[in-house]
Order: sequence, then C-alpha cells, then structure tokens
Amino acid sequence: MNSILLAFGALDARLATHCRLLSLRRHELPVRIGVHDFERHAPQRMWFDVDLCIKLDDAPARSDDISQTLDYDFIREVIAQAAGTRHHELQETLCDAIAGTLLATPGVQAARVATRKPDVYPDCASVGVERVCLKPW
Repeated sequence: MNSILLAFGALDARLATHCRLLSLRRHELPVRIGVHDFERHAPQRMWFDVDLCIKLDDAPARSDDISQTLDYDFIREVIAQAAGTRHHELQETLCDAIAGTLLATPGVQAARVATRKPDVYPDCASVGVERVCLKPW
C-alpha cells in the first residue's frame, strides 16, 4: 500500500514531516441519500474513508494514553452527526460537511474524506466522491 502521509506531503512537505496520519477505513452507516426515486424510500449503505494529518504537537503519543492523540470515536461521531436522519441529495455536500468539520478541529492540519454508495447500481461496485482539504500553516 502506498503511504497516504507521503501523498499529503506532495501537497506540502510539512504534512509528511510534522504530522501523524490517522485513518478510518470503510466505516459503514445507513444514510438517507440520493437523487433517484429508488434512493428516496429507505436509507442505503454508505462507506466512509477518512485520513487526517494531525500535527505532532497535538498528537505526540509521548505516553500510551488516548489523551496523547485524537480519538477515532471523534471521527465516527462527526460522520454520524453529518449523516444524521435527514435526507441528503448529494454525496458531495455530505462529504464536504464532514471534511469541513474535521478540518476545523484543533490539531487537524489536513483531511481527506471519501464517501461511497455500494448499492446504487448493479453493474458497479460503488459510486463515490472524495475531498482533500488543507489548513494554512
């Protein structure tokens, strides 16, 4: 697997050298989303992938204690809050909302959020969007 931290570093080298990467993969939630009639009748499965560059000063891990980094529960809570119970038309706006909330968190210097809907079309594995956001140093 290629290093996502190094990929962020291609955007700004400090992301690779002054940050720690936290990742959440294929987190699954039922979400009310979609523009097609067949998507409006019930929630559908969505997968969420998140990568966060956390400044080492904010996630030093100097001791083996959760207070020394960002808790993955926080990432899951942001996704659940953004998904909520209302109907979303577009993955793009849901993805942007998640990315914006994560990036606004102190210590988070960069974020990548990808959303996928695996059950929309029978002839493909999934459809999705991705967003990458950076804070100014």
